[in-house]
Amino acid sequence: MAFGNSAHRILVIDDERQVREMLTQTLEREGYLVETAENGEVAMELLKKNPADLVIADMVMPKKEGIITITEIRRDFPELKIIAISGGGQQGRDGAASEYLSIAARCGALKTFKKPIPKNDLLTAIQELLKFP
Repeated sequence: MAFGNSAHRILVIDDERQVREMLTQTLEREGYLVETAENGEVAMELLKKNPADLVIADMVMPKKEGIITITEIRRDFPELKIIAISGGGQQGRDGAASEYLSIAARCGALKTFKKPIPKNDLLTAIQELLKFP
């Protein structure tokens, strides 16, 4: 079952190169156009140049972390769909990931996922979010 639509652009924001690459491969296989950023600073510049339909943002990143990035996206691009992801930081604590994701939801993330992210759950969430204006 194909989830994607080539008309939709997704920006993946994560400081871990392996996560960016994995998500890019998964999303491109489904027909999405994918751009990546290693932190919130780069992401905001990319969004200003070429807005996306959906953002997948990690919570713990250098320079500009996820909560600040989500808050700025919500302010500058209020219609943009946001999915927050977190592994809980360097310690990888499950409780820390839950706390980050709870805050992200209050700041404007429409869906949240702990890492590792179940592929089909993520694709279903993306499909649901992109169906609605």
